[in-house]
Amino acid sequence: MRQPLGRRALLLGTGGLLVGTAGCTATSRTAAGPSTSASPPQSSPPPLPTTTAWRPGRDEVDPDVKLRAVQVVEAIGAWPAGQGSAAAAKRRVAALGAAPSLVDSSTSDGAALQVIYAQYGGILADTASVMVVCRQWTPGHAGGTTIDVRLSRARPSWEVTALHPGRPGAAAASLPAAARQVLDDPRIGLPPAAEADIRSGHIHPAVLRALLRLAGTYRMEITVFCSGHPLYVFGTDRPSDHPPGRAFDVRRIDGHEVVDPATPHRLTESFMRDAAAAGSYNVGGPIRLTGGATADQFFTDATHHDHVHVGFAS
Repeated sequence: MRQPLGRRALLLGTGGLLVGTAGCTATSRTAAGPSTSASPPQSSPPPLPTTTAWRPGRDEVDPDVKLRAVQVVEAIGAWPAGQGSAAAAKRRVAALGAAPSLVDSSTSDGAALQVIYAQYGGILADTASVMVVCRQWTPGHAGGTTIDVRLSRARPSWEVTALHPGRPGAAAASLPAAARQVLDDPRIGLPPAAEADIRSGHIHPAVLRALLRLAGTYRMEITVFCSGHPLYVFGTDRPSDHPPGRAFDVRRIDGHEVVDPATPHRLTESFMRDAAAAGSYNVGGPIRLTGGATADQFFTDATHHDHVHVGFAS
């Protein structure tokens, strides 16, 4: 069954990052914007930023599945002023050959959306999950979300069947010191939904400690903790370590994309081994490693071709 993702659902995908509703109210450290106020009167908000279309590289396991997921999110999540109606969004989605029913609501304000990364949540022969990590701006607001886009293989291309936007919980009244340190560490890049996950207080202490330890050696860009990740290991009935806050995924290490074949093999291997040394029982990535503390401490598969997964036991 398709789950509609309306404009308001996307705007609220990080629990209120863009508008003042219940949930996490902190803005992304790299996408902070002014807040609105009814009094005193404020000048017109600055124009929305110029964005670029995100496109997969040729070295992806299946570039078409990511392209399809991103195009639908871009069509729903960005629109010129006056083009925010549900009808207009349905037309844009239909022009991609996707189901107009994926759109269910509207807004009149313009919006800009920048996809930061599209990462596999799982890819099998005929089904896939792509986590689309994005920032979004509306006049006077900045934030973003991560959306679990589900697809099925069709001809001539993949078909988007459902959209599940991440919804971090409300910001915690107080955070442990390790959480504050992760938020403040410039060597740990956090997209909006991942930052909101930390602010919610849901991230396991072992994850926070490992991030700080790894940041002593590497610069890294996180894609996802909890919000926007599938609940189960894709294609199985095994609960994922991500929803309970016991895992994180990394897309870039020291400026090198994990998916890029030009990234030094030794850098990826070093990071994976150091993640295991930091306490991870389950480290996945694009290369096969041996010598783990257990037979399955290191793993590789098509899903982890584009990131390093670092998971922790409860």
